[in-house]
Amino acid sequence: MKKAAIEVRDIKRTFKSTQKTEDGFRGALKFLVKPKQVVHEALKGISFEVEEGSFIGLIGENGAGKTTLLKILSGLIPPTSGEAKVLGFTPFDRKIEFRKSISLVMGQKAQLWWDLPAIDAFELIRAIYKIPTATYKKRLEDFTELLDVGKLLRTQIRRLSLGERMKMELIGAILHWPKVLYLDEPTIGLDVLAAHKLREFLRVFNE
Repeated sequence: MKKAAIEVRDIKRTFKSTQKTEDGFRGALKFLVKPKQVVHEALKGISFEVEEGSFIGLIGENGAGKTTLLKILSGLIPPTSGEAKVLGFTPFDRKIEFRKSISLVMGQKAQLWWDLPAIDAFELIRAIYKIPTATYKKRLEDFTELLDVGKLLRTQIRRLSLGERMKMELIGAILHWPKVLYLDEPTIGLDVLAAHKLREFLRVFNE
């Protein structure tokens, strides 16, 4: 039996926001002096396990808490209550060993350096994660071939199309060979062919 790579127990996450209760000058004054606090529940007691080697998807409508859950599991924010374990680590402790073992790709947020060509951004990642040069070159060659982006490596990230940029973001996220890879809408804005190619690449990488 495979052991669990991710364990989530009764995770809850709430956010507070301020709300204006009246219109006009009086309402603006009350909002400044004594704003009304509203509590929003993003996650309401989530529990599950993910086995090593799994390739799963989160499905839910906008605002269902999918991105919030991924942020908790990658250590960007803590849960309000409950417990999460990823590879035996508590994500929000943000231990170096944990951060080296995961990656997060967010379709709506660029993570590579926009002003650099992709090849220079990847070289920086190689240095940050201390990837051996021979290993780095082999991985980069394999990834660029599978995603058909070899000719774009010397193009500035900001000058790439959305589909091309997402492929580069994905390569940058897996160069250090993470044990857990989180993807938040990685195919957003991609055409059917590009999205299919991205999914096929992920299937091969997972295997």
